Amino acid sequence: MQTEHTTARAVALEDLPTLVGTELGTSSAVQITQQQINLFADATNDHQWIHTDPERAKEGPLGRTIAHGFLTLSLAPSLFWQLIDVVDSEQVINCGIGNARFTAPVPVGSHLRLTAEVTTVKACRGGYQVTLALTMSVDGSERPACVADMTIRFLGSNV
Repeated sequence: MQTEHTTARAVALEDLPTLVGTELGTSSAVQITQQQINLFADATNDHQWIHTDPERAKEGPLGRTIAHGFLTLSLAPSLFWQLIDVVDSEQVINCGIGNARFTAPVPVGSHLRLTAEVTTVKACRGGYQVTLALTMSVDGSERPACVADMTIRFLGSNV
């Protein structure tokens, strides 16, 4: 997996509520490799030919293998952390993903990027629960590969 460097936006925990409605930006690109797809197939026991058999996939609808939808989605956290750094957060809890939809294929060799918009910020014990609208896009594709909501809690001692 190759990524380019991107600078995360530094934000104080107490300033998270001011980000509602803000697009945090776009991550650098990560290239999807056949090795990565194969390792994901091994980890999940999902060896469907459209993902793992390049020869057969040449004859398929896209002419090459594609990443699993859940592989695409699993890259969201690492790409997201390129966009924001809550500098005084002492603990971060991934609360989950909601409304995930896979709307376009991610062919092997393609470059995937993530864009995130803060949709809600709610106070919780010790910090804030932040919900983000994620869009994962393949360079050169008109449709996003994946859209989902991600909820994260940022906790600290000063809230």
